[in-house]
Amino acid sequence: FPSCCVLPSSSEGFGVAEKIVLLTFISAVILMAILGNLLVMVAVCRDRQLRKIKTNYFIVSLAFADLLVSVLVMPFGAIELVQDNWIYGEMFCLVRTSLDVLLTTASILHLCCISLDRYYAICCQPLVYRNKMTPLRIAVMLGGCWVIPTFISFLPIMQGWNSIGIIDLIQQRQFNKASNSTYCIFMVNKPYAITCSVVAFYIPFLLMVLAYYRIYVTAREHARQIQVLQRAGAPTDGRQQHPDQHSTHRMKTETKAAKTLCIIMGCFCLCWAPFFVTNIVDPFINYTVPGKLWTAFLWLGYINSGLNPFLYAFLNKSFRRAFLIILCCGDERYRRPSILGQTVPCSTTTINGSTHVLR
Repeated sequence: FPSCCVLPSSSEGFGVAEKIVLLTFISAVILMAILGNLLVMVAVCRDRQLRKIKTNYFIVSLAFADLLVSVLVMPFGAIELVQDNWIYGEMFCLVRTSLDVLLTTASILHLCCISLDRYYAICCQPLVYRNKMTPLRIAVMLGGCWVIPTFISFLPIMQGWNSIGIIDLIQQRQFNKASNSTYCIFMVNKPYAITCSVVAFYIPFLLMVLAYYRIYVTAREHARQIQVLQRAGAPTDGRQQHPDQHSTHRMKTETKAAKTLCIIMGCFCLCWAPFFVTNIVDPFINYTVPGKLWTAFLWLGYINSGLNPFLYAFLNKSFRRAFLIILCCGDERYRRPSILGQTVPCSTTTINGSTHVLR
């Protein structure tokens, strides 16, 4: 999984009622992740205006990574959890585990790139943003989101670097003689646990916190400046009425953006922090974390792949309009009006002289 862990053994077992509840919940998570991420990708492919926004390239790549998680990783984890047995062999266990680490880490790195893109767009001058986020740099960042996870997934897992020093313990947990069951166990030694957790979570998390903090401060500062100007009293003649309305709209938009960023970081921490904290601690307490606790933290992380479409796309009016057009078979009521400025997304604000998506 997204960075070295013990894939939860079901040695404690689940009752029939528990399995029914788990299967229902897991199916809902998988379905939500598949439909949500597919909708995001189709919307950007079909909507020319969405393709013009640089941030959306990261969102589409993020959706693709999360879609692969929901198709290639979650179903096999669900089958093993419900059946209390791994029936696909040792080699496919390694492949499935490598895909798990690769795709979930790629998802987290995409979230980090989105935060950096928004930081440059909102907190820097327009010229700085254009110089920083060139097509070449965007391509390099996207490539890094997929290449970097390879070095902590397929390469070390296939070489067995994660199991050095704990092979006997892994073999003990792979088989349950009492139930004659086999499990796809992925345990990691201390060096691998620390390295993978730092690369896959702690460094991206730190960058996201710094970027979103600066965005939050910038948005709140703009809102305060507008409030001060409004309290000072503005002329109410016809020539001044429009700028005042624009300032009020901008203040509301930036305030909403700041709150949205708090929601994004809150969901990210809620989904991933329990897993990665446990991932670091477990090797140092002799792998005594209960299997059911690993199961809970594992699927809490998977839920993030289903939440991302809602956090990064569904909260944006331009995306929502594109979704309605797709779901309603091109209903003309949801198409953009053909007026000047139609290329500006609805949930945008003007900062430093240029228009940026804040959501």
